Amino acid sequence: MDLTYDPAQIKGRTILITGGASGFGAAFGTRWAAAGATVILGDINPSGEEVTARIRQETQNPNVHFIQLDVTSWTSQVNFFRESLRLSPHGGIDTVVANAGINDGREASNFENPKVDYLNDPSPPAPSFKTLDVNITGVMYTVHLALFFLPKNPDSKPCREAASAPESESESEKLLGRDRHILLLGSVASLHPLMTQAPYTVSKHGILGLFRCLRISAPISAGVRVNIVCPYYTDTPFMQAPPRALLAGCPLGKIEDVVDAASYLVADRNCIGRSLVTGPKLKLDPSTGGVGPEYPENKDGSQGFQEREGPVWECYLHDMDPADIFTQRMLTAVHTAVQVRGWFGWAYDIAGALTWPVRQWWNSRSGRR
Repeated sequence: MDLTYDPAQIKGRTILITGGASGFGAAFGTRWAAAGATVILGDINPSGEEVTARIRQETQNPNVHFIQLDVTSWTSQVNFFRESLRLSPHGGIDTVVANAGINDGREASNFENPKVDYLNDPSPPAPSFKTLDVNITGVMYTVHLALFFLPKNPDSKPCREAASAPESESESEKLLGRDRHILLLGSVASLHPLMTQAPYTVSKHGILGLFRCLRISAPISAGVRVNIVCPYYTDTPFMQAPPRALLAGCPLGKIEDVVDAASYLVADRNCIGRSLVTGPKLKLDPSTGGVGPEYPENKDGSQGFQEREGPVWECYLHDMDPADIFTQRMLTAVHTAVQVRGWFGWAYDIAGALTWPVRQWWNSRSGRR
């Protein structure tokens, strides 16, 4: 697919990245700082200071900052967002990238192969689920705070209004407009099980579930657009020796392809509820269901299949369509009902709530007669 984007759309944005000290997070930060964004990296690893200094030097962008962050700590996350507001040149946040994640192989092995004698041990310890703590609880904290701070971004518009800006609006106004964007980092494990990696697979399935919930509701309730990138096995420091040995002879994804996909979603405000999968460059054949319904024309102008090689493709989750239609209609109906009922409806419901205990008491008394 075509991932062409205008770097000017990223310039001047304030972007928060959790897990920014290495891997995808550091690569995102480098690309977006080079485009002129204010980039704020959060990570539990203090090496983030060195990464930040390197990015500043490479990009000649002084607006790159590091804040030590433990995503499993609510207090740490709140402080991360508050400090980021202080560092933001315009006093707001445009994009939040929920990137922090781990995969503890020993934890996964212990889960499927219990080593504790739960029958006879007088005080058996609970199994460790740090992977879920970081990948699920940490992301939920990040997204919850993003849904609070993003709508407060000065001069920002609800995402659907920004995406459908009138043609009369100048290009410079469109470029300078503030954003409200959450980018989730899923995985191929969001779509398929990774054998022997149950905690990680569960966590990444959870991230996909979060995306499915928010892709329609967040634009309506908060004006926030939500997208997800699901990388295949990618050649990063995160990938340890065992999976490398298991995948010997198989092509790996490249980190720059993941960065391209993420940058496209960050830059283009028309990207609302999009899901992209990245992997090694493959020949994409429509008959396999690997790509969507639109294919290039033949040289004579007729529609036809042309083999294409690409590392990024749209994740067509067709089973989401009926749920999305239902959710959108339901939310629209609720909003309409609230507007129609107005203050009278509010007062009626408040009166009902206040008299509820009395009515319950009266009904129970009547039932005893």
